[in-house]
Amino acid sequence: KFKKFKKFKIFGMGGSILGAQSIYSFLNKKIKKKFIFINNLDNEKRLKNEKDFLNIVISKSGNTLETITNLNVSKIKKNCIFITENKKSYLRNLAFKMQAEIIDHNKFIGGRYSVLSETGMLPSIFMGLNPDKFKRIDILIKKKTFVENLIRNVSSIMYFHKKKQNNSIVLNYDNSSNDLFFWYQQLVAESLGKKSKGILPIISTMPKDNHSVMQLYLDGARNNFYTLFFSKENNANYIDGKDLAKSLSYLKNKSLNDVLFSQFKATQEVFKKRKIPFRSFVINKKNEETLGELFTFFILETILLGKALKVNPFDQPAVELIKKETVISLKKP
Repeated sequence: KFKKFKKFKIFGMGGSILGAQSIYSFLNKKIKKKFIFINNLDNEKRLKNEKDFLNIVISKSGNTLETITNLNVSKIKKNCIFITENKKSYLRNLAFKMQAEIIDHNKFIGGRYSVLSETGMLPSIFMGLNPDKFKRIDILIKKKTFVENLIRNVSSIMYFHKKKQNNSIVLNYDNSSNDLFFWYQQLVAESLGKKSKGILPIISTMPKDNHSVMQLYLDGARNNFYTLFFSKENNANYIDGKDLAKSLSYLKNKSLNDVLFSQFKATQEVFKKRKIPFRSFVINKKNEETLGELFTFFILETILLGKALKVNPFDQPAVELIKKETVISLKKP
C-alpha cells in the first residue's frame, strides 16, 4: 500500500523519534529514500504539507503537545500512519477521523527504550533495511566478550559516579553518529537522573571541539569520563598533495579518514598520559547488526546502572511537571 512513497516525514518527540533518526543517519549510505524528522517545534517550511510524502506520527501517550502542535500546523489530512498506545487519546481519535493506519505502541516499552520495537523498526522497513538484523539480543548475551564488556563498563561508571565524576562526555569522530548519541543522551539522562543522582551525557563533535572545549577537558576540573567513537567507514576523500608546503608533506595521499583516525589515536594517547578516564568504540562496518549491537549495549548498560544506583530507569516523573505547567500556562488568558 505504501511502497510507492519515496519521501517520508516522521513526527515525534524524544524517544519516539530519536531512534529512527539514529538509524537513518548512521546507515544513510544504504538508504535511497528521503526522510525528514520533525522533532521539535519546527519552522513552517519543514512543516509544509507535501502530497508526495508519507507521514509517520509517533507518540506513545497520543497526547504529546509538540507533536500535536506540529501536526496541526502542517494541515496534513491524509497519507498518515500513527504509532500510539491502544487507548483513548487525541492522536488516536484523530487517526480514526482521518481513516489512517494505526499501529499500537507497546504499552510496556517506554519511548527511549523503543527503538527496536515499532517506533524504530517500521521506519527502518521504509528505509529498505531489515528489522531482524537489528534485534540480536539472544546472540549477544551468549557472547562472553559482550557480557564482560557490559559488566566492566557498568562497574567503571559506578566507580566514577562514587567519585563525583558524573559527566559522560562523548567525543564523536563520526558525523553520521551524532544522532545516535543524541538518542544515547536522552536514554541516560532521562533514565538515571533521579533522587539527586544521575549521569550527564554531553556530546562533543570532533575534531571541531579540539578548538573549543578540549582545553577544559584536558586541563579543567576532573569531573568527567569519556567515550571516544570512531568509524572506519567515514569520508574517504583524499588530500591533493600538489600544492602542499614541504612542511606538510606528511599529508600527501592521506584521506580525511586518515586525519580523523590520527586525531582519534592522538586523543587516546594524551588522555592516557594525563590519566583521564576513557573508553573507545571503533566501528569496522556500518550495518544493521552493528547498530543493533550498539543500541542493545547502551540500553542494557543504562538499565544495569539504574539498578546499581537504586533508581527506576523506566520512569521520568520530573518531566511530567514541565508538561503540566505548560498546559496551565497555555490555559491562562
